[in-house]
Amino acid sequence: MNWKSILATIVIVAMISSTAVAGETSSLRPVSTFSIVARDSVTGQLGVAVQSHWFSVGPVVPWAEAGVGAIATQSFVKIDYGPDGLDRLRKGETPRQALDAMLAADSGREVRQVAILDARGNVAAHTGNKCIIYASHITGPGFSVQANLMEDSTVPRAMAKAYREAKGHLGDRILAALRAAEGEGGDIRGRQSAAILIVDGQRHEKPWQGRLVELRVEDHPDPIGELSRLYRLNEAYDWMNRGDVYSEKKQWDSASVAYGKAENLAPQIAELPFWHATTLASAGRIDEALPIFEQVFAKERRWIPLVKRLVPAGLLPNDTTLINRILSRIPK
Repeated sequence: MNWKSILATIVIVAMISSTAVAGETSSLRPVSTFSIVARDSVTGQLGVAVQSHWFSVGPVVPWAEAGVGAIATQSFVKIDYGPDGLDRLRKGETPRQALDAMLAADSGREVRQVAILDARGNVAAHTGNKCIIYASHITGPGFSVQANLMEDSTVPRAMAKAYREAKGHLGDRILAALRAAEGEGGDIRGRQSAAILIVDGQRHEKPWQGRLVELRVEDHPDPIGELSRLYRLNEAYDWMNRGDVYSEKKQWDSASVAYGKAENLAPQIAELPFWHATTLASAGRIDEALPIFEQVFAKERRWIPLVKRLVPAGLLPNDTTLINRILSRIPK
């Protein structure tokens, strides 16, 4: 019997076991392969990221709420661990208390893999003894990495090392952990989808507020690579939003810096410098705006007719001389 036949047999046995003990709330197939929950000790931000050889893992595995915690629920998934775990943390239970209580009430606990992190960085994790090998987890100060169905048992260790040693924002560090898992062979089945969710360290009035990053790759030959690309693009648009806030406050120098950072992160997107130039022009800084308009028009001519449309919308002054100066930068 080859390894594929052996794996298929293991999956069938585990599915039968899961079905018998877990009830209708459980998944009948293994979802997720490796994930990380982590807290940034400087900003307090909480994050969870995952990759799986299964379509659209994002709605299933990662859960997080600003100022409350982050949870990954995987293997033969019982989604309840996500929302119920956050509710328990919100009411004051520790991750250990929350996890133990939910496991005690779950007859299918031996096919579950769950990690819970609270806003203080306390963490608890569980890998049931019927999770498909290789399956294990490693916890450390402010984080937990967990994996099942791995090509090699070294995956969690590599993830923990990469997370500890990575630099940058929380998102950069947890993506480094995912890449390290893939570098060790990752999921024995391959790869398909990925997701990342990062929330603020402070509580907000509504549970859905304070979500800083929420990205999903539903189906892709390189889901971590695509997730990393989207994460960088998300950062670019975040800088654009900051620039808009500075513009509303008429802090033009700060706005230009923010817009410039956005453009450097996503130089392929002509829309970013277009709105940068528009903001400068509307603020009377036309000499700074004109070279940017010229670059945009040279890259994509579709932005040329939009200029006049911005006047009735109040985004550019109703000034014929100004509009003509902008349009004079159209490449011949």
